[in-house]
Amino acid sequence: MKDTVDLGEVVLDLTVPNLTGKLAVVTGGSDGLGLGLATRLARAGAEVVLPVRNPAKGAAALEAVRAAAPGATVSTRELDLASLDSVAALADTLLGEGRPIHFLINNAGVMTPPTRNATAEGFELQLGTNHLGHFALNGRLLPLLRAGQARVTTMSSSAARSGRFDWDDLQSTRRYAAIRAYNASKLATLHFGLELDRRSRAGGWGIVSNVAHPGTTMTNLYASGPNLGRSRPSLHHSVMSRLARWGILVHSVDAGLLPALYAATSPQAQGGRFYGPDGLGQFTGKPTELAVYRSARSTDDATRLWTVSERLVGVQFPVN
Repeated sequence: MKDTVDLGEVVLDLTVPNLTGKLAVVTGGSDGLGLGLATRLARAGAEVVLPVRNPAKGAAALEAVRAAAPGATVSTRELDLASLDSVAALADTLLGEGRPIHFLINNAGVMTPPTRNATAEGFELQLGTNHLGHFALNGRLLPLLRAGQARVTTMSSSAARSGRFDWDDLQSTRRYAAIRAYNASKLATLHFGLELDRRSRAGGWGIVSNVAHPGTTMTNLYASGPNLGRSRPSLHHSVMSRLARWGILVHSVDAGLLPALYAATSPQAQGGRFYGPDGLGQFTGKPTELAVYRSARSTDDATRLWTVSERLVGVQFPVN
């Protein structure tokens, strides 16, 4: 299936293979990038499962996917990544259904709430949702991912370039800064996607794992996090809305989802690689392979983060 997207001066054709008979799970699929990715996977013939936190938004997403992909098999399941009990419940449901998973896109996330918020377990909300919730979900779903020889694509951000871990205060309990915590959470997702591929290769799991980032894409993420607890839109949200209207350094959802769609479905996309837009500053552009940011090149940091994450979420990946 070929998708044609107008990127200003460039019209890009991205061909998605026929995915009939494949099962895809997309977190954060009720709007934005996740909904766009789910739609394109469904149009290519995949059966798509959308784990969602908000049932009403989930129902609306089903209607949108079915309208864009008539005859598609798409359904929702309940998932709140800020609750490990919810993660475990979804995993138990999917394991009980016993369907091998062929594609998993770890897309859901939260960005820069102005004050520190916590998950059900007390983790800082961004690290807990963006990284730890997905880490636990992937670990619990590992039998289905192995059975499906899955391609796992994890959504990071260019913010990972500036990410740093405070190993003595990973949960930002002593000092919280919204952007710093977001950067660290997205560095964690980048490390996770690369380390999952290394462990799959070493253990013979048959999983291909890579990472993508969408550039600067105007989605609900820019409103839901920064505006959490505010009575008026944040300055960041207002500025981003203007840039999106003017078409400056911000591109559409249809363009922003392409790196992840390429990473997840293209026969040329490889495990252990990082994909994003090729334009100035990686804000916009065509999907391309990117150099892994210097902040994410330490395998010692990746191993340490993996060990800490296993302990925090209580989910152990096999050693082989």
